[in-house]
Amino acid sequence: MLSLEFILLVISLLILISIFLTKLSDNFGVPSLVLFLVMGMIAGSDGPGQIEFNDYELTKSIGLIALVFILFSGGLDTKWKSVKTVFWSGLSLSTLGVVMVTISVGFFCNYFFGFGLIESFLLGAIISSTDVAAVFSTLRAKNTRLKGCVRPLLELESGSNDPMAIFLTVLIIEAIISGVPSTFSAVLSLIMQFGIGGIIAVISGKLMVKLFNKLKFGNDSLYVVFAIAFALLIYAITTLLKGSGMLAVYISAIIIGNSDFIQKRSTIRFFEGIALLSQIVMFLALGLLSDPSELLPVTSTGLIISGFLIFAARPISVFISLIKSKFSIKEKFFLSWVGLKGAVPIILSTFPIIYGIQGGYNIFNLVFFITLSSALLQGWSIPLMAKVFKLEEPEPEEEIIPIKMSSRVQINKEMIDLIIPYKSEIIGKPLADISLPEESLIVLITRNGEYVVPSGSTTLEEGDTLLVLVNKENVNEVKQKLMRVHH
Repeated sequence: MLSLEFILLVISLLILISIFLTKLSDNFGVPSLVLFLVMGMIAGSDGPGQIEFNDYELTKSIGLIALVFILFSGGLDTKWKSVKTVFWSGLSLSTLGVVMVTISVGFFCNYFFGFGLIESFLLGAIISSTDVAAVFSTLRAKNTRLKGCVRPLLELESGSNDPMAIFLTVLIIEAIISGVPSTFSAVLSLIMQFGIGGIIAVISGKLMVKLFNKLKFGNDSLYVVFAIAFALLIYAITTLLKGSGMLAVYISAIIIGNSDFIQKRSTIRFFEGIALLSQIVMFLALGLLSDPSELLPVTSTGLIISGFLIFAARPISVFISLIKSKFSIKEKFFLSWVGLKGAVPIILSTFPIIYGIQGGYNIFNLVFFITLSSALLQGWSIPLMAKVFKLEEPEPEEEIIPIKMSSRVQINKEMIDLIIPYKSEIIGKPLADISLPEESLIVLITRNGEYVVPSGSTTLEEGDTLLVLVNKENVNEVKQKLMRVHH
């Protein structure tokens, strides 16, 4: 029996080494997911690490929890203003596109490799979703910025196509176990999953914003803890009600991220960190689960399927899904090339094993190899393809924050940001009429994306973000004064 200390030692070392490896990813343009997976494989039973790990159920649970945080973070960072212009195109890619990949891969594997038709469709469904993190980590490493609406479309597609891939995978597994369901029951199940997920997402997203702005925690750290618990609650409730938990998490996060709430910047920054940690832990666990010796027998088959995915299935899905869109031919070709696979296909590939599907282990090894080969074959070339199709533009200059505080001075002062809530008592009042505690000063107001330098006659409006310099002893009093609402 391994001691807790030894387990923590191994886990912490693997995570730290994986973080250092991201530098290698930046230098060579290889998606970090490849390095994390390889790190897990090296530490596994077939590698020097000799760690025995074959718990598919635990890996699935780790992966799903990690995806909750990854999708929540992605939603918080999604700007609705840019995404809404490509909403219907993104919806088409994340639904029709996923179905097209599933069908095309299914028929291809059935015809060329003699796999059973329904098992072939299962393989197609598992590898149908794309990974935005793999794409943008490669672009960031080479300082490549995409023009026009290509970037928001990729963000929306990658954030919203996972629920469809999960739905199709579970549906096909149920068909294998219990028999093929009727078209009516399949459509009804789809409507229920996405309908319940969407309704709960809207309600929970708006509710969380209201609670954030009404609750007055004495400790600011509790806002982040509250957000973590709320994200998990959204997923759990939606899934228990037979809805799409991942869809609910992503849409609710978009609503939250595009609203004003207390501690918004620190919350988004925290979830960026926890999403990265989730990715590392998830890929390490998936790497540990894989045995490199078992990947060798599927190498030739995996390479052929990867080639079909890259050069046929993905382009077919893109061009059919975007047939009525305003995207140009070169943009569609670029979108066809950046269909990188990520963690979701590997997590879904554990489902056939868990449910006892015949050939489940072969599907897992195939999907693992396809994901690796997709990232390696396409990952490094994405910045090059952006140049080839003339879709890159120079990085904008970094926005300069108007006011920064050094931690080495004024140690008894703190800069806090507050958002004026709905029905606040100070709406419409000039600053001169608001008596704040001594050593408290409103130094900047952000209103509708613009900075307002306050004076005594400046009146406050609902939704204003105030940057307030306060004595640390007066933080709670200032918050109560500025956040009090009419009842």
